Amino acid sequence: MLRFRATLAYDGSAYQGFQRQAEGIPTVQWAVECAICKITKQDVTLLAAGRTDTGVHAVGQVITFDVEWRHDPAVLLRALNAVLPDDIALQDIQRQDGFHPRYDAVSRRYCYTVIHAPQRHPLWHKRAWYVHQPLNHNVMQQTAAAFVGQHDFAAFGNPPQGSNTIRQVFASSWRYEQQEQIQIYRYTVEATAFLHHMVRRMVGIQVEVGRGALDFSQFMMIFQSADLARNQFIAPPQGLVLEKVRYSDDNE
Repeated sequence: MLRFRATLAYDGSAYQGFQRQAEGIPTVQWAVECAICKITKQDVTLLAAGRTDTGVHAVGQVITFDVEWRHDPAVLLRALNAVLPDDIALQDIQRQDGFHPRYDAVSRRYCYTVIHAPQRHPLWHKRAWYVHQPLNHNVMQQTAAAFVGQHDFAAFGNPPQGSNTIRQVFASSWRYEQQEQIQIYRYTVEATAFLHHMVRRMVGIQVEVGRGALDFSQFMMIFQSADLARNQFIAPPQGLVLEKVRYSDDNE
C-alpha cells in the first residue's frame, strides 16, 4: 500500500463542505473518493489538511490517500482528473510515506474577497461577498494588524476539538484594488490553525469597522473579551478560499 500526497483545488459552490457526510449528500471528499475508487478499484478514505465549509473554495487543499498503484504518479494524476467533476481537480501528486496533511502542517493561509459596486455583479456571485457600502481600507488594515501574534481567539470561533482557543497568526492584511466600478478588498490571513468559522468572523467584524458600524475601540473590546456571544458578525462562505497549507519540508 502506497501513500500519495496531492494538492486539491475546487469550487465549493455545489458541495455541502469538504467532509464526507450521509449517503447522497454531495461533498468534496465524497467526489474525490469516488474518483479514486473508479480508477484504482479500491475503496479509500481521504485525510485532509482542513475541512472547508459549504460554499468555501480551495486552490491549495492538501490530501493523502493509500492505494496499491504500480504506475507513475503522473499517470494517476491524469486519470483522476479525467473522471473528477469539472469543479474539482488535483494540481499535483507525489509519493510520500508517513505524511499526514493535518498534523504535519505548520500553517494555513486563507484569502477572503469582499466587493463593493453600484450594483451587485453576477460574475462575482460565487466568489465574493457583495457589500452595499464602500469600506475604509485604512481602518481595516488597522484591525487586520491587531490579529498578528499569539492571541485568544475565543470571540471568533469554537475549537474543532478540546478547549484551546489560542492561535498564532503570522500574517493578516487587506489589499485594495479597483476594476472599473468594482472596488475589491482582499483579506489574507495565515496562522498555525483556525477555529471553526474563525476567518469568516474575522472578516465579518472588520467589514463592520470598515463601513463605520463599529469603531476600532469597540472592535478591540470584542476581540479581547474572548466571548463568542459578543461577536455576531460572520461573513458568508462564498468569498473564502483556502490558498496554501505550509509544511516544514516545503521548498520556499
